[in-house]
Amino acid sequence: MRGPIEMAFMNSGLLPMHRDPVPHSARTFALLFGFVFALCLALTAQVATAQPKPRIEKAADLPRFSYAVEGNVEELTRSPERFAPFAAAVRKDTEAVLAGYDIADKATRRSLVGTLARLDFLEGRYDSVLARVAQIRALQDKPADKLVSGSLMRASALSAKANGATGEAYARGVADALQRELGAAPYPLIENDVKSGKAGAELIGETLILGQAREVMQPIVDRSGAISSDFAPAIVNARYALVAVLPLKQTLVAFYGGFVGSHTVAKTDIWADRDVALKPAQIKAPVVVAVWDSGVDTRLFGSQIVRGASGPAVIAFDKYSRPASGELFPLPPEQQARAAQLAARTKGFSDLQASIDSPEASEVKSMLSNLTAAQYRPAIEELRMTGNYSHGTHVAGITLAGNPGARLVVARIDFGYTLKPDPCPSGEQSERDAAAAQAYVDFMQKMGVRVVNMSWGGDVSSYESDLEKCGIGKTLEERKSLARTYFDANKAALTRAFASAPGILFVTAAGNSNNDASFIESIPSGIVLPNLITVGAVDSAGEEAPFTSYGPTVKVHANGYQVESYIPGGTRVALSGTSMASPQVANLAGKLLAVRPELTPVQLIGIISTTADRSADGRRNLVNPKKALAAAMAAAG
Repeated sequence: MRGPIEMAFMNSGLLPMHRDPVPHSARTFALLFGFVFALCLALTAQVATAQPKPRIEKAADLPRFSYAVEGNVEELTRSPERFAPFAAAVRKDTEAVLAGYDIADKATRRSLVGTLARLDFLEGRYDSVLARVAQIRALQDKPADKLVSGSLMRASALSAKANGATGEAYARGVADALQRELGAAPYPLIENDVKSGKAGAELIGETLILGQAREVMQPIVDRSGAISSDFAPAIVNARYALVAVLPLKQTLVAFYGGFVGSHTVAKTDIWADRDVALKPAQIKAPVVVAVWDSGVDTRLFGSQIVRGASGPAVIAFDKYSRPASGELFPLPPEQQARAAQLAARTKGFSDLQASIDSPEASEVKSMLSNLTAAQYRPAIEELRMTGNYSHGTHVAGITLAGNPGARLVVARIDFGYTLKPDPCPSGEQSERDAAAAQAYVDFMQKMGVRVVNMSWGGDVSSYESDLEKCGIGKTLEERKSLARTYFDANKAALTRAFASAPGILFVTAAGNSNNDASFIESIPSGIVLPNLITVGAVDSAGEEAPFTSYGPTVKVHANGYQVESYIPGGTRVALSGTSMASPQVANLAGKLLAVRPELTPVQLIGIISTTADRSADGRRNLVNPKKALAAAMAAAG
């Protein structure tokens, strides 16, 4: 499992995405790309007799490769001479995968073509860059992505063709090309993408670009002398960012700032008219809900907290799945003394994402843009820790809003926040995780919980990459096998635990990786059970969020973009992620149960799903609390 997502980082493209737990931390300069296969009619006879390509139905079945790396990864990233043979090997394998396999998932194909597009740009193949960006867009499903995916890369290639790839004329050409392209698109549709681009431009710096190479990949190389295909694209991304993006920083900050400033029409907020706040007279019986997350500042929710003989009803396990105490993750003394500053940084990231010019946003930009190499690890780890610390309280505020009948049980899980995984995957850890999962659910059943929100997750690739970071497994095949064993054990344990509580509705976030949750085998969002519902994220206008994952298990969508709620201490901050969308549905389920306590999880899912509004493109199923409550009360007679 992973800890909560640092959404401002994710959306700016400066950190690799985790899955909410997803805390889904959504996240490098990787663009998500794809390709289109074309068959020539003249080859029909040959195709009829040719062997079909192997079909890839799951991300874990993709081929893996290893690349020898000698010495310093940062030098490899900086040096054209050292990078060239590495790039050639990555290109060869990437092209072979695209040509040799029938990959079911468009996001995976987009990612592979994106790697090739960046390599093409670095090698001056600008026409090829333009063709690959067109391929990427052809494989997009989200309306905004169809219009603006790869906009910066496309603008850079067009300007490089006309003006060369350096100098003032090149920079002006990039800005002009971006203006032509983004200016032709409906601004409300692309607003979130443009604001994310602005935040990324404001935060980018050499230390952020090279931090993963120094702190994550270098230890891998020092141990094994090689890097896997899980990490190789990140080296390509880092070189592309150094060569093609960082020199344009001031140009991009000025362009995006001006572009956002010239489009001030606010989006229509569809959620205010759909929301319902229950009145005490409507409550037939209190409903107990649980927030299974990073902990909750229970002081903020007063009489809505379920209490036992010794205080708030809490079950807690630390990051090693060992029993713990306390409703909030215990911050180290240094961070406790700086709690106000850390809260201000959380607000600063939120303001950056919303393009709000505030003192907090300015402090975050200054801090991250000017990091030294020595400051990178402690700064990033502290930001991750702060995100984990705040996450559960923010989710709880959304879950309880407008429902005086809701009563909260805290199920605290501690997420790791260090760049090197801690704990590393192991058989012993998997056994503790399994036991803890069942203990959480048993406790929630004992406390009479009816609805549980889970804004976190993981997938099999997370295990594999963690094994490589930890130096476990001598070969790609051994790591793949171990990852599958540990992941399957975790998935089975969660599935058993959920199934053991058929009277509880489990609500989970889809994830923030812009992937098919089923293809990447995300859990719990990819689990199918009659008492579990997975939620994707849209914005205030109901447009699909750029980061939201999707797929057959994602049944409904709710607002997950700049959602305001509490963080520990009582400050209200707007955060984004499927982490914020999932508790909207948990909130709705709690309200339905408050007015109709007899409803079962299957009935709750049915009401929530059937009263949701299907978008014209069929991709979004927007929850409608007002309609859901009306339908539930009408059915009650």
